[in-house]
Amino acid sequence: MKAFLVAGSASGVGKTTVTLALLAALRERGLRVQPFKAGPDFLDPGHHQAVSGVASRTLDGWMIPADENRRIFWRAVRGRDVAVVEGMMGLFDGVAGDTEEGSSAALAKLLGIPVIFVLDAGGSVRSLGAVLRGFRDFDADVRIAGVIANRVGGARHVADVAAALAPLGIPFLGGLPWQPAATVPERHLGLVTADETAWSRDDVRRLAALARDHLDLGRLLDVTEVREPPPSPAEPTATAPSVRVAVARDAAFCFYYRDNLERLVGAGAELVEWSPLADEPLPAGTRLVYLGGGYPEVHTERLAANGVARRAVAEFARGGGSIYAECGGLMYLGEHLRTVDGRTFPMCGVLPLAVRMEPRLAALGWVEVRADLGEGRTLVARGHEFRHSTLETPVPSTLATAYEVRDARGDRSWREGYRVGRTLASYVHVHFASCPDFPARLLAGAAS
Repeated sequence: MKAFLVAGSASGVGKTTVTLALLAALRERGLRVQPFKAGPDFLDPGHHQAVSGVASRTLDGWMIPADENRRIFWRAVRGRDVAVVEGMMGLFDGVAGDTEEGSSAALAKLLGIPVIFVLDAGGSVRSLGAVLRGFRDFDADVRIAGVIANRVGGARHVADVAAALAPLGIPFLGGLPWQPAATVPERHLGLVTADETAWSRDDVRRLAALARDHLDLGRLLDVTEVREPPPSPAEPTATAPSVRVAVARDAAFCFYYRDNLERLVGAGAELVEWSPLADEPLPAGTRLVYLGGGYPEVHTERLAANGVARRAVAEFARGGGSIYAECGGLMYLGEHLRTVDGRTFPMCGVLPLAVRMEPRLAALGWVEVRADLGEGRTLVARGHEFRHSTLETPVPSTLATAYEVRDARGDRSWREGYRVGRTLASYVHVHFASCPDFPARLLAGAAS
């Protein structure tokens, strides 16, 4: 089969644009594509799916164990022709400057797939050869199979870039001109969601034409051949559904790893979507509410106005119902949410916490949690934080915490994972692949 990881020298060089254009063009050729995103990202996968028509999967060399990354990748590519992995940051960027851990390069080596390297050609020509030479020689175990120049100025610019790169012996696959229609709008946490972008068929056709008209797709496929491993053992049989889980799913709450939802189903969950923006009562028979992250700060007025939904969540919690909340979900469960302009909106009041939006990034990075989920058992899981909000007031000393959180470098640790009754809320987005027992423990607590 064909498989490759789209990487670059840094964030912002055009990896997402190149990935989306390739997905659209390869699909247009009749190939069955399978997209992936490297690193803790909820937004890019949505755009992958909108363009390719296939659910994108998350891979992560720090957050997810090596065997689980391989399992997620090879299970998803069964029956597909081409696997396209969008990398994160620069090719060699990960946890720290002295290790490859967590980097796109380490992930490419783990999976045994080559790299298609994106160079930002804006304002540069011959210097691109120096950049590519450095990346080619930095780690001989990473195979850069081809290079694409982004933001080229025209045919003459492309020809000059090709001449500058020719001595390096890496196939030059072409250059993409900058086109506003091919860019995705951004906000404070990254790209605007795929639902808000509202990709049309014409948008996807334009993306496909961008790659078809400017890149050598035939050569791309020639240089990205990989050998599939032998079949893996059969997947474990899913547990019969026994716990109804209301998953908050709308424009305000949309940050979920697909693997997390599937692992909940595998552990015995029946997932039912519910919108805190538009719906009122919780679905009948709900035993666990899953409030993921998202953009509650963008929809504060609508969340506050839906008082029936807020009261339903509060009454569910007071009545002994189980709630699991991450980041945006924690913000929704607090007493109120204060926006950057100083306006205050009431939330559910399940947690004795008030949240304030900040104009600057408040936390970003991988973290590990030691979670006490009851019955004397401690689970170790990995995830990440990415937020622009903070707790407005000191946390009450009487508020229980279930997590000891440590950053990826091991430099800092703190208590978190706030507990009130059967509610567990945290700023950490946990990836369940890092701790397969996590979803089963959540469901067990809800079913008891």
